Amino acid sequence: MKKLIYILAGFLLMTVSCGKKLNLSNPNALTTVDYWKTKDQAFAGVTAIYNSLTQDGTYMRSFPGLTDSRGDDFTGDSPWLDLVLTGQFIIPTTSAPVQWIWRDFYQVVNRSNQVLQYVSPYDASILTAEQKSRILGQAYFLRGLAFYNLATTFKLIPIITKVASNPDDYFTPTATEDVIWNQIFSDFQNAEANLPISYASVTGPDQGQKGRATKGAAAGMLAKSYLYRKDYAKAKTQLEKFFGSGPLAGVYSLMPNYRDNFKDINENNSESLFEIQFTEGFGTDFNWTFDPTTTWKQVTAISVTYGMEGAGFSDYLPTRWLYNEFKLEPTVAGKSDPRLLATIASYEPADNSTQAYGQDWITFLSSHGVTNPTTRIYPRKYTNDGLGRAFETPESGINYRVLRYADILLMYAEVLNETNNTAGAYTYIQQVRTRANLPNLATVKPNMTQAQMRDQLAHERALEFAIEGQRIVDLIRWGWFSDPAKLALLKTHDTDFNSYTPGNEWLPVPQTELDVNRNLLPNPAN
Repeated sequence: MKKLIYILAGFLLMTVSCGKKLNLSNPNALTTVDYWKTKDQAFAGVTAIYNSLTQDGTYMRSFPGLTDSRGDDFTGDSPWLDLVLTGQFIIPTTSAPVQWIWRDFYQVVNRSNQVLQYVSPYDASILTAEQKSRILGQAYFLRGLAFYNLATTFKLIPIITKVASNPDDYFTPTATEDVIWNQIFSDFQNAEANLPISYASVTGPDQGQKGRATKGAAAGMLAKSYLYRKDYAKAKTQLEKFFGSGPLAGVYSLMPNYRDNFKDINENNSESLFEIQFTEGFGTDFNWTFDPTTTWKQVTAISVTYGMEGAGFSDYLPTRWLYNEFKLEPTVAGKSDPRLLATIASYEPADNSTQAYGQDWITFLSSHGVTNPTTRIYPRKYTNDGLGRAFETPESGINYRVLRYADILLMYAEVLNETNNTAGAYTYIQQVRTRANLPNLATVKPNMTQAQMRDQLAHERALEFAIEGQRIVDLIRWGWFSDPAKLALLKTHDTDFNSYTPGNEWLPVPQTELDVNRNLLPNPAN
């Protein structure tokens, strides 16, 4: 799968008519009318959607960074002001990285729409029913994922579900939140109905490929979408599919080593429901901000962006609050939570962490002008620190994990608590805690109330999913920005929140989009 998404499918611009006298057509390129004819073109078409997930505005760099920085677990530390101002909730509407996020996720939408529109008429002489089903299922899933990310980032967005065929189609109006989320639910429902549990025994060129969207990925993202909208009953029904006698029970499990979820080995493992495929060694051109080509690299720049001073750009830092949160509860052996050193690089002699990128911590940082090196903390998750490399480059092959089984467990605990079964939540939280070798929650905090369990889950999710693009989404859906007490608490976690004003928990709709689409409305951050 990693190799296949490097090979761009032939998504082609439709030929256009210039007035009545001139009809331009490139004789060296297929038109849309000519393209969607064969089985290979259908499979290549859906592969090209995945390629869009590796662009700067999607998961290659900007989307993870601008999402993480708005949480209380991460803060900007970059000369590139966009990265700092985003975390301070004062990013201008003209920010280039914000525009890239909008642009590139709508490219995912556009490519998905092409597959759904042009593969749907294929008959059995071209694709078997099973092949057609899973091609369409992947397109539904990837479009649903794009709409989910756009909605949780910008709040109000246009919903585009067909390929543009006339000038008016380029001015899709802003949809209501109900329309937006009903479309997200529909896309994930269709994906779940059409996708296989795995590709191990399917027939076709995708046989045995890991990294493609599956039934479990669609079921999990549908549950996550219901949870965002506080439809706890539907979220509970979805999540129950992963337990007991459910159709997805036993398919996924936690990895014994937490950090295996963030390295370039053991990828697409038993804990992963969906991850973005990155690979070093292909192509010659960086996949930064220009359109993909056949010479495009298939790498992520998150590691060099998050990498510490002397090894990477050090554009972001973990907050001291996050570090202290990991220290609140020792393991049953009296050690630090092992997720601390998988998430944060810090000088911890008691836990045998005294190196940075394979070198002595103090010597390494001091040689790069860092004062008080023993008190400094940096991101480690999604970086190459500790993986046998002396520094970062803009060419990392570490896959980005979009949805893990740990999230299924903690989401299920949350819906149990919200549906008045607080006692039942303990079992599912404890599975995540046990991996971290933390004591039994039912023993150390028995008989919690629903409100107390909410706060406990906020703590558990902060540690398990730190620097994974989850925290800001959780804070928004929990309503912490509109709760004066919670907002005051966030300000003690991260001083970036001192400049927050209502509505700026979302990124603004890019000004360039407002300028060209007469039907597009600003959002609360504009």
